[in-house]
Amino acid sequence: MGVLVFIMAIIPSSPDRTMHLLRAEMPGPTVGKLVPKAKDTAKILYLIYIVMTILQIAILYLGGMPLFDSIVLSFGSAGTGGFGIKADSIASYSVFSQWVIAVFMFLFGINFNLFYLAITKKFKAMLKSEELWTYTAISVVSAAAIAINIYPIYKNAAVSMRFAAFQVSSIMTTTGYATADFNSWPDFSRGILLILMFIGGCAGSTAGGLKVSRIVILEKIMKRELRRMLHPRSVKAIRFEGKTVDSSTLNGVSIYFAIYMCCVGVLFLIINFEPFDLITNFTAVATCFNNVGPGFGLVGPAGNFSAFSPLAKIVLSVAMLLGRLEIYPLIIAATPSTWIKRK
Repeated sequence: MGVLVFIMAIIPSSPDRTMHLLRAEMPGPTVGKLVPKAKDTAKILYLIYIVMTILQIAILYLGGMPLFDSIVLSFGSAGTGGFGIKADSIASYSVFSQWVIAVFMFLFGINFNLFYLAITKKFKAMLKSEELWTYTAISVVSAAAIAINIYPIYKNAAVSMRFAAFQVSSIMTTTGYATADFNSWPDFSRGILLILMFIGGCAGSTAGGLKVSRIVILEKIMKRELRRMLHPRSVKAIRFEGKTVDSSTLNGVSIYFAIYMCCVGVLFLIINFEPFDLITNFTAVATCFNNVGPGFGLVGPAGNFSAFSPLAKIVLSVAMLLGRLEIYPLIIAATPSTWIKRK
């Protein structure tokens, strides 16, 4: 958001153009206001964010983690940024700390509006969230599948479940922490993690990726189109979170997905000029574009991006900006017509 504010500050624009730039940052289902005034809504969300961060710091510290480590890792979890202070990420911390971080990463991947509903005891409304249930289901099923798949490696059900749950939470929320070298896991488990990189967390959270809400809507669009092929005259509205989704939102989600995939394809082709294997190049683009952190191959949790050329690093940096700003603002800023003043 800070980069968006900077772009808006340097671009000569009218109020209408500025408003379109702000709307472009959230193509798809918008996050509704909690209270009548948007300013008050922002205050509530910031307060929830701060309280959850302080809570995580306190739990980690009381669990035996040094205060400085607790603060840094909690900030990394809250912003799903994944910044750590040890070369092995989270692997050397206690089992208790790993579970705490895994849980909080999962929580920070949830739409913050739902926390407000929980605080105000509107549990029925919160539990009706289609996105929340989808997000939870994907996380649980993915963790269980990976745990079963990596069990032969660790020969311990508890360890396998902890590693699987932590990495699913870390990758899906695009935090990027690691407790194990998942680069050495079976292809099935790595395939699940790769898919999770693209799915991301919920709308209205600090996570990156496509967002679960868009995935759900895209799935409903596909179902509707398949139904139309069988029954051309059928007309069925698409509903999400108990409300009918208007055509402009459906178009916005579809167009965003198309542009998203085009950007990934173009960036991947450019990075393929690097002398590395296909897995390294593709996951380097995937992890940067979705702001995850580690990928596979040379850019796995035990590796880094130092071997890439300066040009590739610039391209991957652009990919991170595109993904973090959800594509549109950066494209609009780079469009010549944005900079040209109309008479």
